[in-house]
Amino acid sequence: MWAELADVGRNPATGGYRRFAWTRADHDLREWFTAAAVSRGLDVTVDRCGNQWAWWGEPDTVPGVVTGSHLDSVPDGGAFDGPLGVVSAFAAVDALRDKGFMPARPLGVVNFCDEEGARFGIACAGSRLLTGALAPERALALSDVDGVTMAGALATAGRSTDIGRDEQALRRVATFVELHVEQGRGLVELDAPVAVASAIWPHGRYRAELPGQANHAGTTRLEDRVDPTLAYARLILAARRSAQTHGAVATCGKVRFAPNGVNAIPSLVTAWVDVRAPAGDDARAVIAELAALSEQAGGTFTEESLTGATTFDTELRRRLAAALGEPPVLATGAGHDAGILAAAGFPAGMLFVRNPTGVSHSPAEFAERDDCLAGVTALAAVLADLTRTPE
Repeated sequence: MWAELADVGRNPATGGYRRFAWTRADHDLREWFTAAAVSRGLDVTVDRCGNQWAWWGEPDTVPGVVTGSHLDSVPDGGAFDGPLGVVSAFAAVDALRDKGFMPARPLGVVNFCDEEGARFGIACAGSRLLTGALAPERALALSDVDGVTMAGALATAGRSTDIGRDEQALRRVATFVELHVEQGRGLVELDAPVAVASAIWPHGRYRAELPGQANHAGTTRLEDRVDPTLAYARLILAARRSAQTHGAVATCGKVRFAPNGVNAIPSLVTAWVDVRAPAGDDARAVIAELAALSEQAGGTFTEESLTGATTFDTELRRRLAAALGEPPVLATGAGHDAGILAAAGFPAGMLFVRNPTGVSHSPAEFAERDDCLAGVTALAAVLADLTRTPE
Protein backbone atom coordinates (compact mmCIF):
# COMPACT_ATOMS: atom_id res chain seq x y z
CA MET A 1 0.00 0.00 0.00
CA TRP A 2 2.80 2.41 0.89
CA ALA A 3 4.47 1.83 -2.47
CA GLU A 4 1.18 2.46 -4.29
CA LEU A 5 0.93 5.90 -2.68
CA ALA A 6 4.59 6.87 -2.97
CA ASP A 7 4.44 8.85 -6.21
CA VAL A 8 0.94 10.34 -6.01
CA GLY A 9 1.19 14.13 -5.83
CA ARG A 10 4.93 14.11 -5.23
CA ASN A 11 6.92 17.23 -6.11
CA PRO A 12 10.12 15.95 -7.75
CA ALA A 13 11.92 19.20 -7.00
CA THR A 14 11.54 18.88 -3.22
CA GLY A 15 10.56 15.27 -2.59
CA GLY A 16 7.51 16.58 -0.72
CA TYR A 17 3.84 16.15 -1.54
CA ARG A 18 1.23 18.51 -2.96
CA ARG A 19 -1.99 16.62 -2.42
CA PHE A 20 -4.55 19.41 -2.33
CA ALA A 21 -8.32 18.98 -2.07
CA TRP A 22 -10.27 18.37 -5.27
CA THR A 23 -7.23 18.24 -7.56
CA ARG A 24 -5.94 15.46 -9.84
CA ALA A 25 -3.71 14.12 -7.04
CA ASP A 26 -6.68 14.09 -4.68
CA HIS A 27 -8.76 12.26 -7.29
CA ASP A 28 -6.06 9.60 -7.67
CA LEU A 29 -5.87 9.16 -3.89
CA ARG A 30 -9.64 8.77 -3.64
CA GLU A 31 -9.57 6.14 -6.38
CA TRP A 32 -6.82 4.33 -4.48
CA PHE A 33 -8.92 4.35 -1.30
CA THR A 34 -11.92 2.92 -3.13
CA ALA A 35 -9.82 0.19 -4.75
CA ALA A 36 -8.18 -0.72 -1.42
CA ALA A 37 -11.61 -1.02 0.21
CA VAL A 38 -13.25 -2.96 -2.61
CA SER A 39 -10.34 -5.41 -2.77
CA ARG A 40 -11.11 -6.25 0.88
CA GLY A 41 -14.84 -6.64 0.30
CA LEU A 42 -15.67 -3.48 2.22
CA ASP A 43 -18.71 -1.39 1.27
CA VAL A 44 -17.72 2.11 0.15
CA THR A 45 -19.91 5.15 0.70
CA VAL A 46 -19.28 8.89 0.29
CA ASP A 47 -21.05 11.40 2.52
CA ARG A 48 -22.43 14.81 1.50
CA CYS A 49 -19.08 16.44 2.21
CA GLY A 50 -16.97 14.06 0.12
CA ASN A 51 -15.52 12.04 3.00
CA GLN A 52 -15.03 8.39 2.02
CA TRP A 53 -16.12 5.50 4.24
CA ALA A 54 -15.38 1.78 3.88
CA TRP A 55 -17.47 -0.54 6.04
CA TRP A 56 -17.01 -4.07 7.33
CA GLY A 57 -20.54 -4.80 8.53
CA GLU A 58 -23.84 -2.90 8.45
CA PRO A 59 -23.56 0.47 10.22
CA ASP A 60 -27.20 1.35 9.57
CA THR A 61 -28.20 -1.49 11.92
CA VAL A 62 -25.69 -0.84 14.72
CA PRO A 63 -23.36 2.20 14.84
CA GLY A 64 -19.77 1.19 14.27
CA VAL A 65 -16.22 1.80 15.36
CA VAL A 66 -14.34 3.90 12.80
CA THR A 67 -10.64 4.38 12.21
CA GLY A 68 -8.66 6.17 9.50
CA SER A 69 -7.34 9.67 8.85
CA HIS A 70 -6.73 11.71 5.67
CA LEU A 71 -4.71 11.52 2.45
CA ASP A 72 -4.23 15.21 1.55
CA SER A 73 -1.11 17.19 2.44
CA VAL A 74 0.28 20.62 3.20
CA PRO A 75 2.45 22.21 0.46
CA ASP A 76 5.52 19.99 0.06
CA GLY A 77 4.49 17.95 3.07
CA GLY A 78 5.72 14.57 4.21
CA ALA A 79 4.51 11.11 3.30
CA PHE A 80 3.25 10.09 6.75
CA ASP A 81 0.97 12.86 7.99
CA GLY A 82 -2.48 11.41 7.28
CA PRO A 83 -1.70 8.50 4.94
CA LEU A 84 -0.08 6.51 7.76
CA GLY A 85 -3.46 6.44 9.52
CA VAL A 86 -5.36 5.30 6.42
CA VAL A 87 -2.82 2.65 5.40
CA SER A 88 -2.60 1.40 8.99
CA ALA A 89 -6.39 1.17 9.17
CA PHE A 90 -6.52 -1.15 6.15
CA ALA A 91 -3.52 -3.09 7.50
CA ALA A 92 -5.29 -3.50 10.85
CA VAL A 93 -8.35 -4.91 9.06
CA ASP A 94 -6.04 -7.38 7.30
CA ALA A 95 -4.40 -8.33 10.60
CA LEU A 96 -7.75 -8.98 12.28
CA ARG A 97 -8.94 -11.12 9.38
CA ASP A 98 -5.69 -13.08 9.34
CA LYS A 99 -6.44 -14.03 12.95
CA GLY A 100 -9.99 -15.09 12.06
CA PHE A 101 -11.50 -12.22 14.05
CA MET A 102 -15.10 -11.28 13.26
CA PRO A 103 -16.28 -7.96 14.71
CA ALA A 104 -19.56 -8.07 16.61
CA ARG A 105 -20.28 -4.53 15.48
CA PRO A 106 -19.45 -2.70 12.23
CA LEU A 107 -15.89 -1.54 11.64
CA GLY A 108 -15.26 1.41 9.33
CA VAL A 109 -12.25 3.01 7.65
CA VAL A 110 -12.55 6.70 6.74
CA ASN A 111 -10.63 9.10 4.51
CA PHE A 112 -11.54 12.62 5.59
CA CYS A 113 -11.15 15.13 2.77
CA ASP A 114 -9.31 18.47 2.97
CA GLU A 115 -7.94 17.90 6.45
CA GLU A 116 -4.91 20.15 6.00
CA GLY A 117 -6.83 23.07 4.53
CA ALA A 118 -3.86 23.70 2.23
CA ARG A 119 -5.98 24.83 -0.70
CA PHE A 120 -8.86 26.76 0.87
CA GLY A 121 -7.41 27.80 4.23
CA ILE A 122 -9.61 25.98 6.74
CA ALA A 123 -8.20 22.85 8.34
CA CYS A 124 -10.35 19.74 8.82
CA ALA A 125 -12.90 21.10 6.35
CA GLY A 126 -14.34 17.65 5.60
CA SER A 127 -15.01 16.75 9.24
CA ARG A 128 -16.10 20.31 10.10
CA LEU A 129 -18.69 20.25 7.31
CA LEU A 130 -19.80 16.75 8.27
CA THR A 131 -20.47 17.73 11.89
CA GLY A 132 -21.91 21.16 11.08
CA ALA A 133 -18.97 23.07 12.60
CA LEU A 134 -18.38 24.78 9.23
CA ALA A 135 -21.31 26.42 7.44
CA PRO A 136 -21.74 25.22 3.83
CA GLU A 137 -22.19 28.74 2.46
CA ARG A 138 -18.92 29.86 4.03
CA ALA A 139 -17.07 26.78 2.76
CA LEU A 140 -18.33 27.12 -0.80
CA ALA A 141 -17.18 30.76 -0.95
CA LEU A 142 -13.60 30.00 0.14
CA SER A 143 -11.05 30.44 -2.64
CA ASP A 144 -7.54 29.22 -3.37
CA VAL A 145 -4.54 31.28 -4.49
CA ASP A 146 -5.78 31.16 -8.10
CA GLY A 147 -9.21 32.52 -7.15
CA VAL A 148 -10.96 29.17 -7.61
CA THR A 149 -13.74 28.79 -5.05
CA MET A 150 -14.49 25.54 -3.28
CA ALA A 151 -17.81 25.53 -5.15
CA GLY A 152 -15.93 25.75 -8.44
CA ALA A 153 -13.43 23.08 -7.42
CA LEU A 154 -16.22 20.70 -6.43
CA ALA A 155 -17.97 21.25 -9.74
CA THR A 156 -14.75 20.62 -11.68
CA ALA A 157 -14.22 17.41 -9.69
CA GLY A 158 -17.73 16.27 -10.55
CA ARG A 159 -18.98 16.69 -7.00
CA SER A 160 -22.25 18.21 -5.84
CA THR A 161 -22.16 21.54 -4.02
CA ASP A 162 -24.97 20.29 -1.75
CA ILE A 163 -22.57 19.92 1.15
CA GLY A 164 -23.13 20.15 4.88
CA ARG A 165 -23.95 18.16 7.99
CA ASP A 166 -24.78 14.57 7.11
CA GLU A 167 -27.00 13.00 9.74
CA GLN A 168 -26.98 9.54 8.17
CA ALA A 169 -23.19 9.38 8.10
CA LEU A 170 -22.97 10.60 11.70
CA ARG A 171 -25.53 8.05 12.95
CA ARG A 172 -23.24 5.29 11.73
CA VAL A 173 -20.37 6.37 14.00
CA ALA A 174 -20.25 5.21 17.62
CA THR A 175 -16.51 5.69 18.25
CA PHE A 176 -13.58 7.09 16.27
CA VAL A 177 -9.91 6.19 16.76
CA GLU A 178 -7.31 7.92 14.58
CA LEU A 179 -3.73 6.69 14.23
CA HIS A 180 -1.25 9.40 13.25
CA VAL A 181 2.47 9.89 12.99
CA GLU A 182 3.66 11.99 15.92
CA GLN A 183 4.49 15.53 14.84
CA GLY A 184 7.18 16.11 17.43
CA ARG A 185 9.83 14.36 19.51
CA GLY A 186 7.80 13.17 22.48
CA LEU A 187 8.10 9.47 21.70
CA VAL A 188 11.78 9.80 20.79
CA GLU A 189 12.46 11.20 24.25
CA LEU A 190 10.26 8.55 25.89
CA ASP A 191 11.86 5.77 23.81
CA ALA A 192 8.47 4.29 22.90
CA PRO A 193 6.99 3.38 19.50
CA VAL A 194 3.35 4.19 20.24
CA ALA A 195 1.43 6.58 22.52
CA VAL A 196 -2.17 7.44 23.33
CA ALA A 197 -3.27 11.06 22.84
CA SER A 198 -4.74 12.94 25.78
CA ALA A 199 -5.64 16.32 24.27
CA ILE A 200 -5.21 18.82 21.44
CA TRP A 201 -4.17 22.37 22.20
CA PRO A 202 -6.51 25.22 21.23
CA HIS A 203 -5.43 26.76 17.96
CA GLY A 204 -6.52 29.30 15.41
CA ARG A 205 -5.70 30.68 11.98
CA TYR A 206 -5.94 34.43 11.33
CA ARG A 207 -5.60 36.66 8.27
CA ALA A 208 -3.92 40.05 8.61
CA GLU A 209 -4.50 42.59 5.83
CA LEU A 210 -2.02 45.43 6.01
CA PRO A 211 -2.62 48.29 3.54
CA GLY A 212 0.00 50.49 1.92
CA GLN A 213 0.38 52.66 -1.16
CA ALA A 214 1.74 51.22 -4.40
CA ASN A 215 4.63 53.22 -5.75
CA HIS A 216 7.89 53.01 -7.66
CA ALA A 217 10.74 51.23 -5.85
CA GLY A 218 13.40 53.41 -7.42
CA THR A 219 11.98 56.92 -7.36
CA THR A 220 9.98 57.08 -4.11
CA ARG A 221 11.92 58.55 -1.20
CA LEU A 222 11.95 56.42 1.96
CA GLU A 223 10.19 59.16 3.94
CA ASP A 224 7.41 59.32 1.32
CA ARG A 225 6.68 55.60 1.32
CA VAL A 226 3.64 53.87 2.83
CA ASP A 227 5.16 50.41 2.81
CA PRO A 228 3.05 47.62 4.39
CA THR A 229 6.01 45.23 4.48
CA LEU A 230 7.27 47.17 7.51
CA ALA A 231 4.01 46.42 9.33
CA TYR A 232 4.36 42.81 8.28
CA ALA A 233 7.90 42.66 9.67
CA ARG A 234 6.64 44.08 12.96
CA LEU A 235 3.86 41.45 12.97
CA ILE A 236 6.38 38.62 12.56
CA LEU A 237 8.55 39.88 15.41
CA ALA A 238 5.53 40.55 17.63
CA ALA A 239 4.22 37.03 17.03
CA ARG A 240 7.51 35.56 18.23
CA ARG A 241 7.75 37.83 21.28
CA SER A 242 4.13 37.32 22.28
CA ALA A 243 4.36 33.56 21.91
CA GLN A 244 7.44 33.46 24.11
CA THR A 245 5.74 35.63 26.72
CA HIS A 246 2.59 33.52 26.90
CA GLY A 247 4.01 30.01 26.50
CA ALA A 248 2.47 29.62 23.05
CA VAL A 249 3.65 29.08 19.50
CA ALA A 250 2.87 31.47 16.65
CA THR A 251 3.82 31.15 13.00
CA CYS A 252 3.67 33.58 10.08
CA GLY A 253 3.96 30.92 7.39
CA LYS A 254 2.01 32.32 4.45
CA VAL A 255 2.07 35.77 2.85
CA ARG A 256 0.80 37.44 -0.30
CA PHE A 257 1.99 40.78 -1.69
CA ALA A 258 0.05 42.97 -4.11
CA PRO A 259 1.01 43.76 -6.81
CA ASN A 260 3.97 41.45 -6.01
CA GLY A 261 6.51 43.17 -8.23
CA VAL A 262 10.20 43.30 -7.39
CA ASN A 263 10.38 46.99 -8.36
CA ALA A 264 7.09 48.09 -6.76
CA ILE A 265 6.20 49.08 -3.22
CA PRO A 266 3.22 46.88 -2.27
CA SER A 267 -0.26 48.28 -1.94
CA LEU A 268 -1.31 45.44 0.35
CA VAL A 269 0.27 42.64 2.34
CA THR A 270 -2.01 39.76 3.29
CA ALA A 271 -0.43 37.49 5.89
CA TRP A 272 -1.69 34.43 7.72
CA VAL A 273 -0.83 33.69 11.35
CA ASP A 274 -1.19 30.35 13.13
CA VAL A 275 -1.46 30.55 16.94
CA ARG A 276 -1.50 27.59 19.36
CA ALA A 277 -0.98 27.12 23.09
CA PRO A 278 -1.59 24.53 25.81
CA ALA A 279 -4.09 26.91 27.43
CA GLY A 280 -6.84 28.85 25.68
CA ASP A 281 -6.20 32.04 27.65
CA ASP A 282 -2.58 32.10 26.47
CA ALA A 283 -3.60 31.66 22.83
CA ARG A 284 -6.18 34.44 23.17
CA ALA A 285 -3.59 36.77 24.68
CA VAL A 286 -1.30 36.32 21.66
CA ILE A 287 -4.20 36.83 19.26
CA ALA A 288 -5.29 40.04 21.02
CA GLU A 289 -1.79 41.52 20.83
CA LEU A 290 -1.41 40.73 17.13
CA ALA A 291 -4.87 42.06 16.34
CA ALA A 292 -4.03 45.33 18.10
CA LEU A 293 -0.79 45.68 16.14
CA SER A 294 -2.58 45.07 12.82
CA GLU A 295 -5.20 47.68 13.66
CA GLN A 296 -2.53 50.21 14.64
CA ALA A 297 -1.11 49.75 11.14
CA GLY A 298 -4.51 50.58 9.67
CA GLY A 299 -5.19 46.96 8.84
CA THR A 300 -7.47 44.15 9.94
CA PHE A 301 -6.97 40.83 11.74
CA THR A 302 -9.66 38.32 10.83
CA GLU A 303 -10.32 34.88 12.28
CA GLU A 304 -10.45 32.17 9.61
CA SER A 305 -10.76 29.19 11.93
CA LEU A 306 -10.61 28.64 15.67
CA THR A 307 -10.65 25.36 17.56
CA GLY A 308 -10.86 25.27 21.33
CA ALA A 309 -8.97 22.85 23.54
CA THR A 310 -9.95 19.24 22.94
CA THR A 311 -9.71 16.64 25.69
CA PHE A 312 -10.29 13.16 24.33
CA ASP A 313 -12.94 10.94 25.90
CA THR A 314 -11.58 9.81 29.28
CA GLU A 315 -13.16 6.37 29.28
CA LEU A 316 -12.07 5.69 25.71
CA ARG A 317 -8.55 6.87 26.53
CA ARG A 318 -8.46 4.50 29.52
CA ARG A 319 -9.68 1.66 27.33
CA LEU A 320 -7.08 2.37 24.65
CA ALA A 321 -4.30 2.47 27.21
CA ALA A 322 -5.47 -0.78 28.82
CA ALA A 323 -5.63 -2.55 25.45
CA LEU A 324 -2.03 -1.49 24.73
CA GLY A 325 -0.51 -2.23 28.11
CA GLU A 326 -0.44 1.35 29.39
CA PRO A 327 1.72 3.16 26.79
CA PRO A 328 2.81 6.81 27.19
CA VAL A 329 0.12 9.50 27.00
CA LEU A 330 0.84 12.70 25.06
CA ALA A 331 -0.93 15.97 24.29
CA THR A 332 -0.36 17.62 20.91
CA GLY A 333 -0.39 21.05 19.34
CA ALA A 334 -1.46 19.62 15.96
CA GLY A 335 -5.10 19.63 14.87
CA HIS A 336 -6.83 16.46 13.70
CA ASP A 337 -10.21 15.21 12.50
CA ALA A 338 -10.44 13.23 15.74
CA GLY A 339 -10.53 16.56 17.57
CA ILE A 340 -13.41 17.80 15.43
CA LEU A 341 -15.44 14.66 16.14
CA ALA A 342 -14.61 14.90 19.84
CA ALA A 343 -15.80 18.51 19.90
CA ALA A 344 -19.03 17.36 18.25
CA GLY A 345 -19.68 14.95 21.11
CA PHE A 346 -18.37 11.67 19.72
CA PRO A 347 -16.15 9.39 21.81
CA ALA A 348 -12.86 9.89 19.95
CA GLY A 349 -9.25 9.05 20.61
CA MET A 350 -5.85 8.91 18.93
CA LEU A 351 -2.73 6.80 18.74
CA PHE A 352 0.64 8.32 17.83
CA VAL A 353 3.51 6.50 16.09
CA ARG A 354 7.08 7.60 16.79
CA ASN A 355 8.73 10.02 14.37
CA PRO A 356 12.52 9.75 14.78
CA THR A 357 13.17 13.09 13.07
CA GLY A 358 10.61 14.97 15.14
CA VAL A 359 9.86 16.89 11.92
CA SER A 360 6.45 17.16 10.26
CA HIS A 361 4.86 19.11 7.39
CA SER A 362 8.16 18.50 5.60
CA PRO A 363 9.74 15.82 3.43
CA ALA A 364 11.90 14.98 6.48
CA GLU A 365 8.84 13.59 8.25
CA PHE A 366 9.39 9.88 8.88
CA ALA A 367 8.50 6.74 10.78
CA GLU A 368 10.53 3.53 10.94
CA ARG A 369 8.96 0.40 9.45
CA ASP A 370 9.09 -1.45 12.79
CA ASP A 371 7.33 1.44 14.53
CA CYS A 372 4.68 1.55 11.78
CA LEU A 373 4.09 -2.17 12.26
CA ALA A 374 3.87 -1.62 16.03
CA GLY A 375 1.23 1.01 15.29
CA VAL A 376 -0.76 -1.45 13.15
CA THR A 377 -0.55 -4.07 15.90
CA ALA A 378 -1.70 -1.52 18.47
CA LEU A 379 -4.55 -0.30 16.28
CA ALA A 380 -5.71 -3.86 15.55
CA ALA A 381 -5.75 -4.62 19.29
CA VAL A 382 -7.78 -1.50 19.99
CA LEU A 383 -10.27 -2.21 17.20
CA ALA A 384 -10.68 -5.81 18.34
CA ASP A 385 -11.43 -4.62 21.85
CA LEU A 386 -13.92 -1.97 20.75
CA THR A 387 -15.78 -4.21 18.27
CA ARG A 388 -15.78 -7.41 20.33
CA THR A 389 -19.32 -6.93 21.61
CA PRO A 390 -22.33 -5.16 20.08
CA GLU A 391 -23.71 -2.02 21.67
